[in-house]
This record gives sequence, C-alpha cells and structure tokens, in this order.
Amino acid sequence: MAKNRIQYVCTECGFASPKWNGCCPGCGKWNTLEEEFPELSPAPHKAVDLSGRIRRIGEVGGEEEIRYSTGCGELDRVLGGGLVKGSIVLLGGEPGIGKSTLLLQICEYLGQGHDVLYVSGEESARQLGLRAQRLGVAPDRLFILTETDAQAVCDTIAAAKPDIVIIDSIQTMQIAQIASTPGSLTQVRECTNLFMHTAKRLEIPTFIVGHVNKDGAIAGPKVMEHIVDTVLFFEGERHMSYRVLRAVKNRFGSTNEIGVFDMQDKGLREVENPSQMLLAGRPLGVSGTCIACVMEGSRPILAEVQTLISKSTYATPKRTATGFDYNRMSLLLAVLEKRFGLSYAALDVYLNIVGGFRLDEPAGDLPVALALYSSLTEKPLPDKLIAIGEVGLAGEIRNVSHIVGRVQEARRMGFEVCIVPKQALGALPKSSRSLRIFGVSTLRQAFGALAKLEEEKRLEVRSEK
Repeated sequence: MAKNRIQYVCTECGFASPKWNGCCPGCGKWNTLEEEFPELSPAPHKAVDLSGRIRRIGEVGGEEEIRYSTGCGELDRVLGGGLVKGSIVLLGGEPGIGKSTLLLQICEYLGQGHDVLYVSGEESARQLGLRAQRLGVAPDRLFILTETDAQAVCDTIAAAKPDIVIIDSIQTMQIAQIASTPGSLTQVRECTNLFMHTAKRLEIPTFIVGHVNKDGAIAGPKVMEHIVDTVLFFEGERHMSYRVLRAVKNRFGSTNEIGVFDMQDKGLREVENPSQMLLAGRPLGVSGTCIACVMEGSRPILAEVQTLISKSTYATPKRTATGFDYNRMSLLLAVLEKRFGLSYAALDVYLNIVGGFRLDEPAGDLPVALALYSSLTEKPLPDKLIAIGEVGLAGEIRNVSHIVGRVQEARRMGFEVCIVPKQALGALPKSSRSLRIFGVSTLRQAFGALAKLEEEKRLEVRSEK
C-alpha cells in the first residue's frame, strides 16, 4: 500500500500542493498553505438506497422553530430573535475582545431554566470559577468541563444531554486519530464537523468560540464557516470600551443587525441607545463636524463625522480617513473641487467617524461633504442639524433607503434641522413636520440651506441685542 504523504492545503481556496509554497498557486494569496495529514483510504463504497427517507417539503416546513432567549437583548437581536434549537453558532473576534465574557454572562440567564455545559480547553476549572465570581455568574444549572479531546466531549454531551453547549475554543480541541497539532487546518475542520453532527443529531444548540488570524478572519479553514449555522464577529478597538457584535452569516435571521456593548469592570453591558453613546461629548460650535445616520438592519444609528483641513507641509498633501472609505472621501473631494471650485489641492485632509464606528453606506456622503465644506470655510454647522443623502459625481443629491426611520431617529434624539434628498419629501409622514426639513437636489442647494440658516441666526442675535 502506498504511504500517505503530507500535503499542504490553502486556507483560502482549498488548493492542495505536495510541497509548501509561500504563494498559493490556486488563488495567489501569500502564507496561506498549511500542513495537512491525509487520512487512510476509505473502505470501498457500497450502494445504499435512501428513497424511503425522501419527504415532501410541505411535510417538514410546518413545524415552528424553537428559540431560546439568551437574556441579552443585543445578542438575541443579532441571532434573529434568540438561539435556535439544534443550531451551531461560531463566535469570533480579537483576543481579549470579550467573547468568553459574553458567553459566560448569558449563562447566568440560561442556567436558570436550562442545563448549560461550558467546555473549556483554555482555562482550568479554578480560573473559570474566579472569572464567573468576578462577573457575578453562579446559576445552579451551569456545569463546567475542562477537556480538549473533541471525541470525548461529544461522547459526554451524548451521555449528559445538556440543553445548551459552549465550546471555548475550537482551536484547543483535537481528535486523537488525526496526526496533527491542535489548531491546525485539519483538526479545526474535523472538530467543527464532529460538533456539528452532535448538535444536529441531539438538537442541542452549541456556541463555538473561534480565534482570528492577523488579517482579522477566523483562524482555520474557510469551510468551518460553511459548516456552522451562524457566524458572529466581535469588533472593537483595544483602547475603546465599546464593542460591536455583527452577524456575518445567519441561516435563521438577518445579517444586517448589530449589537452594541460597553466593556466594564464587571463584564459587558448592553447599549440600548447607540446614538446617544456615539454623540456623547461632541463639541458644539466647531467647524468641520456634521451628524450622519447609518442603518444597521432595522436600527438607525446617529454618528458624528469630524473633518480637519490644514495647510500641508509636504509636496504631496496627506489624506487620512478613519471609519470611512478612503476612495469615497477622495471622490467627494473631487466633486467639491470640480463642481464648486473649492480647493483642497495644497491642504491635508483628515476625516474621522467618532467612537470607532464605521460609516460605510451612501447615506453618509452628504454629511461628509458638508463637514469638508465647513472645515474649509471655517463656518460651524448648526448644532441641531443632521444630513442624509448620497452624492453623485455631478454634485446631485440622490435618495437613500429607510429615510423615514432615519428622520424619526433624528427627531427622537432632539435634532431640529434635517437636510434630505428632495425626492424623499413625499415619503416623510406628518409626524416629521416637527423638524425643519430642507429638501435639496444638489450640493449647491445644501450649501444654500446652510447659508440661510446662518443668516437667520445672525438676524436672531442682532434682534436680541
């Protein structure tokens, strides 16, 4: 019998090579080939007739899905309404971002009505006990198991039959029959596949914690993300306390929803009003700032756009964008220069979305353009003004989706003036009339609305004197 040889498999495209290469011959990505030990040849295939198990779609689609509430409203929102029975959820994020903290916190609620098995391959039972004590987690039906043998864990799950299982983390699990180290491509893939079959067979919802690589993607083969039902990512900056939980894949709900958390000494706290959090402490009466509204699923969130224009000391002016697409900022600068004669050629341009948030939809074009205009002219925008709209290459303002929800969120947060695309005026309800709404078709009209507001403020100050 021929000897099984080691092969190298690309984690991005799955290309297999008999020798290691720095660059994958299949997809061209660098440093993606990982060592894999092929298994023994399978036994000869025998024909199997499964025609008796074929069922009509109408016979299996009428059952109502069973969901467990996690006790965390933000997590339930991202999951699509709760944890579905028999589903497997992959939770990824940077080290120390709060993955284990979140899962241990929801055990406090889940452990009151369900048997929860927390399997840890990274921490000892004593360490878990200390962390649970710090977080105030001590339900009677929470059970701890420290083990790294995936097959033994699955056998224990089949024997104990808990209601919910948490695996922390998949990179520490291994199957003894596979001759590779824990965390390798083969081990991660096969362990995930083993946990998936156990969860589906016993209908036990399972959380799996996954590490990320230096590029920010979940470490291990891409097929691992295809195996599971839901993939969640924890995002956030190390130097900031706010965390964003985002669904990348969800077979039982929308992938547009996000959950916002605040990392504190005693764990993660839900942020039910992200707009208030992002606008807290914003400067008033300062040029170069404007408020934007971004839709995250069904939730409108207000964020502050800040720009700074300064004289460049370099031959090539510097351009920096944080939380906003750099190419989109360059496009808006080109429109302002070409269509309206504003010159940024010899100036450094800095753009930042406050709070570590990312503004990545067309509705953020107009507030960014107004902030760039305000910073160049040194004219502060009104403190209670919000702008919504997409900017075209001709300087026109185009309509965006969910305009009603955005305007209502602005009214709820106490804003008084709203600049929107003219096409959206007919869709706004009467309840929005408490705001002063400017419908504009071009950037020039938006600048005109700002000039009108500035003149009214000047007359008001003069009348008070």
